[in-house]
Amino acid sequence: MNRIKRALISVSDKIGIVELAQQLVAKEVEVISTGGTHQLLREAGIPVIGISEITGFPEIMDGRVKTLHPKVHGGLLAVRDLPTHRQQMEANGIQEIDLVVVNLYPFAQTISNPNISYEEAIENIDIGGPSMVRSAAKNHRFVTVVVDPADYQNIADEITNHGETTLQTREYLAAKAFSHTAAYDSLIAKHLNDRIGNSFPGQLTVTYQKQSSLRYGENPHQKASFYKETLSTDGLITSAKQIHGKELSYNNINDANAALAIVNEFKEPVVVAVKHMNPCGVGIGETIEEAYQKAYEADPVSIFGGIVATNQIVTKEVALQMTKLFLEIIIAPYFELDALTILKEKKNLRLLALGNITQSKANSIVTVGGGALVQEADLHQVIQGDCQVVTDREPTQEEWEQLLFGFKVVKHVKSNAIVLVKENRTVGVGAGQMNRIGAARIAIGQAGELATGSVLASDAFFPMSDTVEEAAKAGVTAIIQPGGSIRDQESIEAANRLGLVMVFTGVRHFKH
Repeated sequence: MNRIKRALISVSDKIGIVELAQQLVAKEVEVISTGGTHQLLREAGIPVIGISEITGFPEIMDGRVKTLHPKVHGGLLAVRDLPTHRQQMEANGIQEIDLVVVNLYPFAQTISNPNISYEEAIENIDIGGPSMVRSAAKNHRFVTVVVDPADYQNIADEITNHGETTLQTREYLAAKAFSHTAAYDSLIAKHLNDRIGNSFPGQLTVTYQKQSSLRYGENPHQKASFYKETLSTDGLITSAKQIHGKELSYNNINDANAALAIVNEFKEPVVVAVKHMNPCGVGIGETIEEAYQKAYEADPVSIFGGIVATNQIVTKEVALQMTKLFLEIIIAPYFELDALTILKEKKNLRLLALGNITQSKANSIVTVGGGALVQEADLHQVIQGDCQVVTDREPTQEEWEQLLFGFKVVKHVKSNAIVLVKENRTVGVGAGQMNRIGAARIAIGQAGELATGSVLASDAFFPMSDTVEEAAKAGVTAIIQPGGSIRDQESIEAANRLGLVMVFTGVRHFKH
């Protein structure tokens, strides 16, 4: 029987700890504590023993050394049904500790302050706390370890009703404890690596906090959950405030993130419609109303059931337009009150407010079987001065504007990708094809008559001149592409022969 007789409590987050201690004392559990927790419990009138009374050694070095002692860790790690361990406990005056309630120095909270000094960050690395948690979790056959205030009441109820916890509970709490210390150490490692500019350390450790369980993953037969980085920045999908509509799905979150990435390419008012991780319509304008109209007209079929994101406040006028069709999600910095009233008439429409929308600068991580691919975020933005005109004809100012607009969009389309734009909106998108001419034909086919006078953007170079010829036949006037093929000259000559402008950026944007 693992009756709980002694508990060691040492917490940074003191929510609920007095109530837990009171319930333990009511069941005649002896409470040991340290530092600020000891003081708080004493002030609450709870009989509590200081850690120095147990160890016979003072807390020293500003509290750095207080629980790192055999009378603590021996009481946690002893295998209680092993005679030699019991003999050694008796010989050294070590008593059992049955329950450990510990949460760690607030390292994440400390380093979230951009003005924090290196010395302050280091001082908020907990040593004694993780050591006790790990000792207790290792010996969970005999010891209960609690690191989360959300578990206090369940533990208190078990002890009140039975005087002990079940092995099933202890196993659950031990797994949670090791996850807690692993995440804590991972955060410290990341902070120190970031400090020295080591983006790709020899051992990659990442930590995320669970936001919610999802109904399912990409498909109903797949389980899924949503996690966020511990130090996630405001203005990203992980910090979105849902103000209306049913819960988000796996695909909703993925598509919303893709939409936000495109929105972040633009300073001017922009509206982006996304379907299955690809933009189906992007429009810019003087106002959100004009930008939305352009995004809608880009592909009024595909936008149905899609996700719309904007960098502007959603107004009453644009809300009235948005309610004319079925949308899954609308993402914006804010919504006017009149707009909210209108949009909330759609019961299932999710509305997400992000405040100031922010571009994620974190490395991207893609899992593969048994491993992961890690790369820097693709934050490169092409400007006119970066580009080289390789044809006889120079772009007009209008063509320059459309070419740069198109290249911002094609960066976010699955490769092989071709995007046609005209008058500040997409008119054709060819995504995820096995060859570039196939992507071009899809984009041109979607554009139809609107291809005439449009410009074409490609995410990568042309391995042959067929795309140029197809574009010219459709009435495209200018092309922007990275260049870099051994057959570049063939494409340049075709463009000159057919009267097209061709601009090289020197940068490709594969998106797989």
